[in-house]
Amino acid sequence: MVRIGIMGYGNLARGVESAIGRNSDMTLKAVFTRRNPETVSIATEGVPVLKSEEAVNYKDEIDVMILCGGSANDLGEQTPYFAQYFNVVDSFDTHAKILQHYDETQRAAEDNGNLAAISCGWDPGLFSINRIYAESALPGGTTYTFWGKGLSQGHSDAIRRIEGVADARQYTIPVEEALDRIRAGETPELTTREKHTRECYVVAEEGADTEAIRNAIVNMPNYFDEYDTTVHFISQEELDRNHRSTAHGGFVLHSGATAPEYSNVIEYSLKLDSNPYFTGSVLVAAARAVYRMRNEGRTGCITMADIAPSYLIETDSRSLLETMI
Repeated sequence: MVRIGIMGYGNLARGVESAIGRNSDMTLKAVFTRRNPETVSIATEGVPVLKSEEAVNYKDEIDVMILCGGSANDLGEQTPYFAQYFNVVDSFDTHAKILQHYDETQRAAEDNGNLAAISCGWDPGLFSINRIYAESALPGGTTYTFWGKGLSQGHSDAIRRIEGVADARQYTIPVEEALDRIRAGETPELTTREKHTRECYVVAEEGADTEAIRNAIVNMPNYFDEYDTTVHFISQEELDRNHRSTAHGGFVLHSGATAPEYSNVIEYSLKLDSNPYFTGSVLVAAARAVYRMRNEGRTGCITMADIAPSYLIETDSRSLLETMI
């Protein structure tokens, strides 16, 4: 059994917990939180909920720690820190900072004989693998990635960290005209702004400067500054009533030729009822891979691109030959 720890307990952690219960080779050992543990109720009976600072006392009882914080403010510090004590998995998704995050985590994990898998959600993560497969089959082609329409956990979290924001939801919306052109075989050069728009629903704290909040959102580097972004200020009641869904999804498309007369389009898509629960399932699969690869002696930092598919799935190699190869 792979003994899993969960750091942080929000929607993503609930998805991780649910996924652990659906994998027979996994067991949840403990949940760690920055909140008062007495206020946190989890679904798994008999598993302790502890303060986050107590985690280091469990380094010999947990095989893989799954980090469920946000990319904007948590994982950049948490992942290198906990990689000193545990094998870890995270879903860091700020694409522009992944190389920096990799380097910092690599040093921490390698120096302490641990293995860390970063950016293991669905994008980055599963979509990353698909982009690699598509480019390897059709080298020199053009790859496009579209997200949505759906709720972005990371972007919503980034808005909630702005001073004066009580709550928020952010939706990523693909530009349908651009998507249709690529499916038709065109290979246009598209700017970030031409591929997606972003729509934000924000609950401001009483007395907060809404114009300052709007400016902080639309000018936020790596999140909103390169997009056409619309900000709506609404009440908490309206947010709770109309924006509870965590559905999301997206598309990876790759156009390339195998000869001057032969063009090809590869498309991979996801349609998710719950973004955090699906992401949690991917993190649990990555935790299995980390456990197996660490037992083979691997240390340092990896991404989904470094994980062979057979390491992710519970099925043994011989059964894979019979059922999936």
